[in-house]
Amino acid sequence: MDKKKRIFRDYLFIVIGSFLISVASLSIYDRAELVIGGVTGVSIIVRHLFNIPLWLSYSMINVPLFIWGFFAKGGKFLFRTVISTLLCSFFLYILPVWEILPKDDFFLASVVGGVFMGVGCGMVFISNCTTGGTDLLAAILQTKFKHISMAKLVQFVDSLVILWGLQIFGVTKALYALVSIYVFTKVCEAIMEGMHFAKSVTIISHKGEEIAQYVISKMSRGVTGIEAKGMYTKNGITMLYCVLSNREVSVLKDEVYKIDDKAFFIISDVREVHGEGFIRRDEMI
Repeated sequence: MDKKKRIFRDYLFIVIGSFLISVASLSIYDRAELVIGGVTGVSIIVRHLFNIPLWLSYSMINVPLFIWGFFAKGGKFLFRTVISTLLCSFFLYILPVWEILPKDDFFLASVVGGVFMGVGCGMVFISNCTTGGTDLLAAILQTKFKHISMAKLVQFVDSLVILWGLQIFGVTKALYALVSIYVFTKVCEAIMEGMHFAKSVTIISHKGEEIAQYVISKMSRGVTGIEAKGMYTKNGITMLYCVLSNREVSVLKDEVYKIDDKAFFIISDVREVHGEGFIRRDEMI
């Protein structure tokens, strides 16, 4: 995907994701009084205590986080985050409260709300920004804890907000909120990993040269030859390694069987791939 198409896709995802987040916040969580964490959860508590509209408290809470985020993540990242936050505030302001679910069905609200929020946040996250609030706080924390996924950091921060909500709305709704956070985390991670999903393929074959030429010339993919030795036969062989998309793996499997039906190959899941043909550094803005 070239840079212009990627930027267009990113901003389209930001708009759709912000809309889904706003629908979940306004028409599911606020109606059921489920504090699922984040600025949304804090805004629900503030509305309950002081009768301040969601869109207003949502906007005001984000201001100090924007300042912190500017120094921690940079202007390009923050620019998209500001857009996403403004869109969420805008949707919270203009959208009516839809009766999507029965108001007292907390389990259904926790599951459906988690799906809406997970898809929305996932689309925003893969566009290299956040919706502000604890999402932004999680992104800032990830600069220090790079080994922890965004979704898990959001889950941790949101849990702290839920503890506050427990004191306001009681234990039952807090437990349903935890269920919703679990659903949100799984859906969000599935969306994020799915967009960057690939397969690594390791092939051991006596016709490795022919297979490598097919990958390079027909599939336009790079392939690396690694010198190896079979410990049973003690014979040397060139082992091939390449990274492909899901669709390309199916094509390669069929071709490998045609070239060498005795080939041994391993296919593994790859969470994220950076480099030519996948995610380039100049696209991550």
